[in-house]
Amino acid sequence: MLGVTDLPTYVIGTIAIILLPGPNSMFVLATAAQRGVRAGYRAVSGVFLGDAILMVATALGVASLLRAFPPVYTALKYAGAAYLAYLGVRMLIGAVKSWRQRGEVAAAVQEVAEPHPFRRAFIVSIINPKAILFLISFFTQFVDPAYPHPAITFLVLGVILQITSLIYLSALIFAGTYLAAQFERRKRLAAAGTSAVGALFLGFSLKLATSSMT
Repeated sequence: MLGVTDLPTYVIGTIAIILLPGPNSMFVLATAAQRGVRAGYRAVSGVFLGDAILMVATALGVASLLRAFPPVYTALKYAGAAYLAYLGVRMLIGAVKSWRQRGEVAAAVQEVAEPHPFRRAFIVSIINPKAILFLISFFTQFVDPAYPHPAITFLVLGVILQITSLIYLSALIFAGTYLAAQFERRKRLAAAGTSAVGALFLGFSLKLATSSMT
């Protein structure tokens, strides 16, 4: 259909990939827990824009350019890792303050989510050059090389990916608002949860810094 081979397998694979924890989903969850549904969807919009740019870059062969020029990939990789580490450290610092002062709900998440959830979600989404390499290796498995309009095929694959992502991130947004209600009553639980998310961001940073193109 429209140049897509084995559509059911692609859909199943896409669902499995999206369900894996990552910086995008954790950021959306944290933003919704701190600032509510509207801010959560602003973060989702940032993720969508970043993912769309990566998919277009994939279709244009940017991954091949990164392979041809390893220093560019290395620079992007370490820049992305540094930004994720920065977010993680800010969350951990805020969690410590929240634990000591028992102040506002999830003050650490506020450090990350305010004032521009869209912009920060976009940066989190687009800084990982590994994602471009993953997308091209995943997408090309389902593109029929004999189909005369490959742009349409990439569009179909991208729309399926974004719709699946929207459903999952929407679930996280409403889960985040539920967590916010729980955190309002349990300040130390809020600090502990924020610490865990901060630690995850540091883990994502380390994973990206030690990744390779192969």
